[in-house]
Amino acid sequence: MADTRILSRDCASTMIPSGETFNLPQGTEVTITHRLGDNFTVTCEFGMMRIAGKDADAIGENVVQKGNAAANHDGGPPDIKACWDALKTVFDPEIPVNIVDLGLVYTLEPITMEDGKYKVDCAITLTAPGCGMGPVIAEDARLRLMTVPGVSDAEVSIVWDPPWNQDMISEEGKMELGLI
Repeated sequence: MADTRILSRDCASTMIPSGETFNLPQGTEVTITHRLGDNFTVTCEFGMMRIAGKDADAIGENVVQKGNAAANHDGGPPDIKACWDALKTVFDPEIPVNIVDLGLVYTLEPITMEDGKYKVDCAITLTAPGCGMGPVIAEDARLRLMTVPGVSDAEVSIVWDPPWNQDMISEEGKMELGLI
Protein backbone atom coordinates (compact mmCIF):
# COMPACT_ATOMS: atom_id res chain seq x y z
CA MET A 1 0.00 0.00 0.00
CA ALA A 2 1.58 3.26 -1.15
CA ASP A 3 1.94 6.09 1.36
CA THR A 4 1.28 9.07 -0.90
CA ARG A 5 1.33 12.64 0.39
CA ILE A 6 1.00 16.15 -1.05
CA LEU A 7 3.65 18.64 0.07
CA SER A 8 2.04 21.34 2.20
CA ARG A 9 4.89 23.77 1.48
CA ASP A 10 8.07 24.08 -0.55
CA CYS A 11 10.58 21.60 0.82
CA ALA A 12 14.33 21.15 0.52
CA SER A 13 15.38 17.69 -0.63
CA THR A 14 18.42 15.80 -1.85
CA MET A 15 18.29 13.91 -5.13
CA ILE A 16 19.25 10.23 -4.90
CA PRO A 17 21.82 9.06 -5.90
CA SER A 18 23.43 12.29 -7.21
CA GLY A 19 23.35 14.13 -3.86
CA GLU A 20 22.24 17.38 -5.51
CA THR A 21 19.95 19.65 -3.53
CA PHE A 22 16.52 20.25 -5.02
CA ASN A 23 13.58 22.36 -3.88
CA LEU A 24 10.36 20.38 -4.14
CA PRO A 25 7.48 22.78 -4.72
CA GLN A 26 4.34 22.92 -2.59
CA GLY A 27 1.65 20.66 -4.02
CA THR A 28 4.08 18.01 -5.27
CA GLU A 29 2.75 14.48 -4.79
CA VAL A 30 5.33 12.23 -3.14
CA THR A 31 5.28 8.59 -2.14
CA ILE A 32 7.18 7.69 1.03
CA THR A 33 9.23 4.58 0.30
CA HIS A 34 11.40 4.50 3.46
CA ARG A 35 11.38 6.07 6.90
CA LEU A 36 15.05 5.89 7.82
CA GLY A 37 16.13 7.43 11.10
CA ASP A 38 14.77 10.98 11.07
CA ASN A 39 14.78 11.11 7.25
CA PHE A 40 12.40 10.03 4.51
CA THR A 41 13.09 8.59 1.08
CA VAL A 42 10.34 9.57 -1.35
CA THR A 43 9.62 9.20 -5.04
CA CYS A 44 7.86 11.81 -7.13
CA GLU A 45 7.74 13.18 -10.66
CA PHE A 46 11.30 14.54 -10.17
CA GLY A 47 12.77 11.15 -9.16
CA MET A 48 13.92 9.66 -5.86
CA MET A 49 14.58 12.20 -3.10
CA ARG A 50 15.62 12.35 0.55
CA ILE A 51 13.67 14.69 2.81
CA ALA A 52 15.34 15.54 6.11
CA GLY A 53 13.46 15.14 9.37
CA LYS A 54 13.49 18.90 9.92
CA ASP A 55 11.13 19.14 6.92
CA ALA A 56 8.89 16.24 7.96
CA ASP A 57 5.95 18.59 8.52
CA ALA A 58 5.84 19.28 4.76
CA ILE A 59 4.80 15.64 4.22
CA GLY A 60 2.51 15.48 7.24
CA GLU A 61 4.98 13.67 9.49
CA ASN A 62 6.18 14.61 12.95
CA VAL A 63 9.83 14.00 13.82
CA VAL A 64 11.25 15.02 17.18
CA GLN A 65 14.63 16.59 16.51
CA LYS A 66 17.36 15.62 18.96
CA GLY A 67 19.26 18.53 20.45
CA ASN A 68 23.02 18.90 20.61
CA ALA A 69 23.91 17.11 23.84
CA ALA A 70 27.46 18.49 23.61
CA ALA A 71 26.09 21.70 25.13
CA ASN A 72 25.70 19.64 28.33
CA HIS A 73 29.34 18.54 28.27
CA ASP A 74 30.21 17.35 31.77
CA GLY A 75 33.95 17.10 31.25
CA GLY A 76 33.95 13.33 30.87
CA PRO A 77 34.70 11.38 27.74
CA PRO A 78 31.84 10.29 25.48
CA ASP A 79 30.55 6.76 25.90
CA ILE A 80 31.78 4.88 22.82
CA LYS A 81 28.70 2.62 22.87
CA ALA A 82 26.49 5.74 22.76
CA CYS A 83 28.51 6.89 19.73
CA TRP A 84 27.91 3.56 17.96
CA ASP A 85 24.22 3.73 18.89
CA ALA A 86 24.00 7.24 17.44
CA LEU A 87 25.49 5.96 14.17
CA LYS A 88 22.86 3.20 14.09
CA THR A 89 20.32 5.97 13.40
CA VAL A 90 22.07 6.93 10.13
CA PHE A 91 20.94 5.28 6.90
CA ASP A 92 21.91 5.15 3.27
CA PRO A 93 18.64 6.48 1.77
CA GLU A 94 18.48 3.63 -0.76
CA ILE A 95 19.04 0.77 1.69
CA PRO A 96 16.81 0.23 4.75
CA VAL A 97 19.71 -0.80 7.02
CA ASN A 98 21.75 1.55 9.21
CA ILE A 99 25.37 2.32 8.31
CA VAL A 100 26.75 0.32 11.26
CA ASP A 101 24.94 -2.88 10.32
CA LEU A 102 25.81 -2.30 6.65
CA GLY A 103 29.47 -2.42 7.71
CA LEU A 104 30.14 1.11 6.45
CA VAL A 105 31.70 2.42 9.69
CA TYR A 106 35.39 1.53 9.74
CA THR A 107 36.69 3.49 12.73
CA LEU A 108 35.25 5.46 15.62
CA GLU A 109 37.73 7.05 17.99
CA PRO A 110 37.30 9.64 20.76
CA ILE A 111 40.23 12.06 20.95
CA THR A 112 41.07 14.41 23.82
CA MET A 113 41.57 17.94 22.47
CA GLU A 114 43.98 20.51 23.93
CA ASP A 115 41.15 22.20 25.85
CA GLY A 116 40.25 18.89 27.55
CA LYS A 117 37.07 18.42 25.55
CA TYR A 118 36.46 15.45 23.28
CA LYS A 119 36.29 15.09 19.53
CA VAL A 120 35.18 11.91 17.80
CA ASP A 121 36.94 10.92 14.58
CA CYS A 122 35.02 8.50 12.41
CA ALA A 123 35.88 6.89 9.08
CA ILE A 124 33.10 5.51 6.91
CA THR A 125 32.88 4.08 3.44
CA LEU A 126 30.04 3.76 0.96
CA THR A 127 28.59 0.81 -0.89
CA ALA A 128 29.68 2.36 -4.21
CA PRO A 129 32.49 4.85 -4.92
CA GLY A 130 30.36 6.98 -7.26
CA CYS A 131 27.57 7.55 -4.74
CA GLY A 132 26.73 11.25 -4.63
CA MET A 133 25.01 10.76 -1.27
CA GLY A 134 28.35 10.25 0.51
CA PRO A 135 28.66 13.82 1.82
CA VAL A 136 25.01 13.75 2.95
CA ILE A 137 25.50 10.48 4.84
CA ALA A 138 28.77 11.72 6.38
CA GLU A 139 27.16 14.97 7.56
CA ASP A 140 24.21 13.04 8.99
CA ALA A 141 26.69 10.82 10.89
CA ARG A 142 28.59 13.89 12.17
CA LEU A 143 25.39 15.53 13.41
CA ARG A 144 24.29 12.32 15.17
CA LEU A 145 27.67 11.99 16.89
CA MET A 146 27.34 15.59 18.08
CA THR A 147 24.21 14.59 20.05
CA VAL A 148 26.21 12.21 22.27
CA PRO A 149 27.01 13.68 25.71
CA GLY A 150 30.69 14.55 25.97
CA VAL A 151 31.22 15.03 22.22
CA SER A 152 32.28 18.62 21.56
CA ASP A 153 33.31 18.04 17.95
CA ALA A 154 33.05 15.27 15.40
CA GLU A 155 34.70 14.63 12.07
CA VAL A 156 33.51 11.99 9.63
CA SER A 157 35.67 11.16 6.64
CA ILE A 158 34.90 8.90 3.71
CA VAL A 159 37.56 6.29 2.95
CA TRP A 160 37.83 3.58 0.32
CA ASP A 161 40.34 1.18 1.86
CA PRO A 162 39.44 -1.56 2.37
CA PRO A 163 36.78 -1.61 -0.33
CA TRP A 164 33.32 -2.40 1.04
CA ASN A 165 31.70 -5.73 0.20
CA GLN A 166 28.58 -7.59 1.34
CA ASP A 167 30.58 -9.76 3.75
CA MET A 168 30.91 -6.63 5.95
CA ILE A 169 27.17 -6.53 6.64
CA SER A 170 26.29 -7.69 10.16
CA GLU A 171 24.08 -10.72 10.73
CA GLU A 172 21.26 -8.36 11.76
CA GLY A 173 21.73 -6.34 8.58
CA LYS A 174 21.73 -9.47 6.43
CA MET A 175 18.50 -10.58 8.06
CA GLU A 176 16.88 -7.17 7.38
CA LEU A 177 17.96 -7.39 3.74
CA GLY A 178 16.79 -10.99 3.39
CA LEU A 179 20.31 -12.25 2.64
CA ILE A 180 20.06 -15.05 5.24
